[in-house]
Amino acid sequence: MTLQTHNFEADTGKILNIVINSLYSDRDIFLRELLSNASDAIHKRKFLGQTEQRILNPGVDEIFVNVDKKKKTIDILDTGIGLSAADLTETLGTIARSGTSSFLDSIEEASDSKDAAKALIGKFGVGFYSAFMVAEKVVVTTRKAGESVINVWESDGQSGYTISNLEDGFEVGTSIKLFLRKDAKEYADLNKIKSLIKKYSDHILVPIFIQSGVEEKEQANSAQALWTKSPSDVSKEEYDEFYKSGLGSFDEPYVTIHNKTEGSIDFTNLLYVPKTAPFDLFEPERKTKVGLYINRVFISQDVDGIIPTWLRFVKGILDTTSLDLNVSREMVQNSPVIKKISKSLTKRVLSELKKKMKKDKEGYDAFWDQFGKVLKEGLYEDAENREKIAEITRAYSFKHEKMINLDNYIEEMVEKQDKIYYLAADTLKQAKSSPHLEGFKAKDVDVLLMTDPIDAFWMSQMGTYKEKPFLSVSRDKYDLSELSDESQEDNDKIQETDTVAALIKDCLADLVEDVKATTSLVESPVRLVAGEGGLDFNLERILKAQNADFEGGKKILEVNCNHELVKKIPDLSEGLQKSVSRVLFEQARLLDGEMPSDPQQFSKDLILIGSAL
Repeated sequence: MTLQTHNFEADTGKILNIVINSLYSDRDIFLRELLSNASDAIHKRKFLGQTEQRILNPGVDEIFVNVDKKKKTIDILDTGIGLSAADLTETLGTIARSGTSSFLDSIEEASDSKDAAKALIGKFGVGFYSAFMVAEKVVVTTRKAGESVINVWESDGQSGYTISNLEDGFEVGTSIKLFLRKDAKEYADLNKIKSLIKKYSDHILVPIFIQSGVEEKEQANSAQALWTKSPSDVSKEEYDEFYKSGLGSFDEPYVTIHNKTEGSIDFTNLLYVPKTAPFDLFEPERKTKVGLYINRVFISQDVDGIIPTWLRFVKGILDTTSLDLNVSREMVQNSPVIKKISKSLTKRVLSELKKKMKKDKEGYDAFWDQFGKVLKEGLYEDAENREKIAEITRAYSFKHEKMINLDNYIEEMVEKQDKIYYLAADTLKQAKSSPHLEGFKAKDVDVLLMTDPIDAFWMSQMGTYKEKPFLSVSRDKYDLSELSDESQEDNDKIQETDTVAALIKDCLADLVEDVKATTSLVESPVRLVAGEGGLDFNLERILKAQNADFEGGKKILEVNCNHELVKKIPDLSEGLQKSVSRVLFEQARLLDGEMPSDPQQFSKDLILIGSAL
């Protein structure tokens, strides 16, 4: 026997302490984590055995849990793939390193293997160390399929670990033996362990047998997939526990959707909408999280098309008997069966979210805060479901200072209003202070304030909602006078001030497309709007950030000729007229979140005006 002593990697001991004492608030779940790992190992062996016959298990796939009340130990034994000495160092020597993740890396080049690998529960690094919540020492004895060496890993979870080896006496698989802490002796009770298996791991498809000493072994789990049960036979607690133990979640589900569909296509779905956004929600790959089973046999966690990418936060499983078991991933993704199922699942998720929005607006707003940006991707790219997504879309109302939906907005439109007005900005604070809102506030017309980068894209793409066109208030394509009974005298005043607008235009030369008098401003002297064919300001700003060569178009400067400063312009000297006009133009840019077009000239103009006025 050779003995190698290793230290944990830097700070692993400290992190272990956090994991043991803080990450898991309920010590019971150590067993859930270890049994999930055992199930993973068996799935790995079955998968790799498809191409390497020598590593297949000639016997039956099983997990054993042996409880010794006298010695205060628990031994968990599986018939899975096993671990080499290198595997032990990589997966158990480094906290939060996932054996499953390394497994994925090793077979990345294989076209179909990646899917099967992602079947695994996959929290091995952290999950394994949950054992130290109840154990003062852990001994892992393991033999990797295809190898003769038996490796023994031992650690107290603090000072490091040792790896030794044996020559015989252990079959392929892994044993994890826990020497219980004094404050965890209650786990050396057979009935206690049996109840935990029933609670946390009943759904694992591998049979889990339990015994104590010489007692006859007893199967502790039903090995029945939760989704195969009738929804009426499943409690909320069982659903919530599967969400955590079966899908690796740590929050509570916001929505649970369990259906069995029979007909031309037979399938069962168990889907969960989380309450909390995962850390990888906005990764470029936009991977979905619904696993595919065919007649209870796991196929893949990474099949495109089961659910749209804009619902990638939805977790769960799809189990169908309407596909062949040996079908390739490519065939699955392009299958008419999957396309029909996807339509059905999408419809169900949207329907459940709509129910939630109607029943609990506060709770739905919390959900929207987490996932609204992702759902809005569907408004932009999914023409078929665009209208249904719009029905559950929330937006900030300038008038009510809270989130509302589009139907609320339409219901409160003022007389003669036939458009949905919106303003896209970087922040809510910036939007609220925009001069574009002054005319709408004066006429009691609501404006939706949109602050997500995708907003300008989906609104321009969608165009209308329930026959009401979306219109950005930073454009000049609307006339607020249509919404009230303005007198001819008011219109005449605008015509009289055209001379002031013309004067400012001459001063600004080619800085703007045009200068126009407007009644849409109340307190501000000027604002910039996009002209015919011009882009929404926020959309243009996003495009500029993505492409340094994109310059955007010239804007129209609208002038409030009732403003005291604007009234003074005709009486100023020619030099001051130009300085004031340029400062007004730059001020309008600043209010729209832009920098001055010529900071040096802007500074000079401010100094000149300050000294002259």
